[in-house]
Amino acid sequence: MRSSRAFPSERSAEHPAAGRASLARHRALFANFFHRELFSRYLGSITGLAWAFVHPLALLAVYHFVFTTIFRAGPMDGKSFLLFVAVALWPWLAAQEALQRGTVSIASYAGLIRKVAFRHELVVYASVAATLTLQFAGYLVVLVVLALFGEPVHFEGLLLAVPLWLVLAIGVTGLALALAALQVFVKDIEHILMPVLMILMYLTPILYPLSLVPDSMKPWVAANPFGYLVGRLRDALLDGRLGLMWGDALAVVVALALFTAGRWVFLRLSPHFEDFV
Repeated sequence: MRSSRAFPSERSAEHPAAGRASLARHRALFANFFHRELFSRYLGSITGLAWAFVHPLALLAVYHFVFTTIFRAGPMDGKSFLLFVAVALWPWLAAQEALQRGTVSIASYAGLIRKVAFRHELVVYASVAATLTLQFAGYLVVLVVLALFGEPVHFEGLLLAVPLWLVLAIGVTGLALALAALQVFVKDIEHILMPVLMILMYLTPILYPLSLVPDSMKPWVAANPFGYLVGRLRDALLDGRLGLMWGDALAVVVALALFTAGRWVFLRLSPHFEDFV
């Protein structure tokens, strides 16, 4: 059954003043949702904030121990294994958590969606934005700690790393929009997502350099959009290479395409949310 309720912006699209008021309302709603996500899930408790930082650090420590102590992996591309992995692993975990949070965000606001007419996509934006904001802060802390322990981090590389995180955020938001919409109707999406993301992590050159991949498989691994971002982050933060490449423009196009497609799916399905959440 299609909902007969219309969003305020749709009812008053012909009136510029009403449209501006609606835009202000949407911004206020987003700020409210963002604050709720950030403080209720992370900053509202010591355990929530600690887990946001401890989980990636614990994984990094485990990978470092397993690969350097048990498998006796040496430096990767001339850099220590710890530094090589840290620069790529944290953004991946940030993207993974943002996707997981975004996928279940509509269900988290089910009561509000059933009672109030508003743009449902705002809760997905807030969930993804809160996760990536906190994780980017954690990323900066890790880079500083690594530098203090003598690892050669090129902080001027943040001039390229920050835009790369924004590209990542756009693509992840698009995927989260599509998954959040599908999760309303197919409840198993959130359970399928985790193993799929784990498989994708090992197919992405995070724990190993692309140079170790067999030539027959290298084009497939290199075609991974996240793998490209990982490589560029390493270029910027490990080698200090800030020059733009043609692939950067392609990464932006891919991210925008993911966002556009994900939002299209979301907007097609969102009028039916209140009947299924």
